[in-house]
Amino acid sequence: MLPSVPGTDLLKRLRNTSVSQTFEHWGVCYGIIDRMKARYLNPFTDFGFKKLFGEEASKPLLKDFLNSLLPLDYPIADLNFRNAEQLGTGEDQRKAVYDIYCQDTQGNYFIVEMQKSKQNFFKDRTVFYTTFPIREQAEASVVGEFTSRTNEDSNAKGPWNYELKAVYCVGILDFVFEEDKANPDYLHEVKLKNRHNKVFYDKYALYFIEMPKFHKVESELASQLENWLYLIKHLEEFPDVPAKFQHTILEQAFEIAELAHLTEEERKAYEDSLKHYRDILNIVDTARDEGKVEGFIEGKAVGKEEGLIEGELKRARKAAIQMKADKMPISKISEYTGLSEEEIENL
Repeated sequence: MLPSVPGTDLLKRLRNTSVSQTFEHWGVCYGIIDRMKARYLNPFTDFGFKKLFGEEASKPLLKDFLNSLLPLDYPIADLNFRNAEQLGTGEDQRKAVYDIYCQDTQGNYFIVEMQKSKQNFFKDRTVFYTTFPIREQAEASVVGEFTSRTNEDSNAKGPWNYELKAVYCVGILDFVFEEDKANPDYLHEVKLKNRHNKVFYDKYALYFIEMPKFHKVESELASQLENWLYLIKHLEEFPDVPAKFQHTILEQAFEIAELAHLTEEERKAYEDSLKHYRDILNIVDTARDEGKVEGFIEGKAVGKEEGLIEGELKRARKAAIQMKADKMPISKISEYTGLSEEEIENL
């Protein structure tokens, strides 16, 4: 029972807001009505992102995007998509499911993720995900060593010398890191460096792109990476291909993303993905508002810091309950809310 303090009535009004009213408000704020008439898909949806970057036909787009972002010694010549689901070493081990997981002709590994909402321990999860391609190289080397020793027709390779191929992880974020709100830089490049700020190991790097911080207009675009970020951020809003992108590889992105080119089955899958994306935005935004108000109110009684923390937990739990009602996978709910799968199962 909340204490009777200023703000309680506001919290009640928030709680009693109907779903239709919430969606109506969200639609006005974010232009759902206009987007229903969109010509191109939304790349922030699961379907849209994988359609744009994760299919055989879109390999040239992914290759160009990565080449524009990563400071590689040699440009990526070709890519090979790998199994996006990586299992642990045993039944009780955690697994990783990537949006896009691929390898170039030099043997380097690339993980590309679209993260739509904040998640507790998101950076920890990213580091955890990058351990799989490292472990995969070790396992492949051990198997190769065993094969070379047991196959009389093969040339013995000798024991593995621990040489690894590079691992790069790219996160395109539809949110801003809480601790980095005051920093206007939208691109974070994370490498292993020593205390003198010199790169200690150059075959491991994380790249985070905070899309809400990217504000450039078309006339200000000064690099291919900026062209890509502008396209990703505004693709659903374009009525046609901008003149700047015509007769370039970016024009292929518009061709792949055009809704009229989707099959009936693909269109249905995209509409489901778009609905989930919009539901998540609405649920998280509404629950966040309630969490802030409730945290403020409870903070009056039990201490502001503790109240705000409790409000955030209630926000996450409320969002998880609504996502479960919408039959979203538990793993996805955990990804979006930061709650453990066990806690979500018990809600």
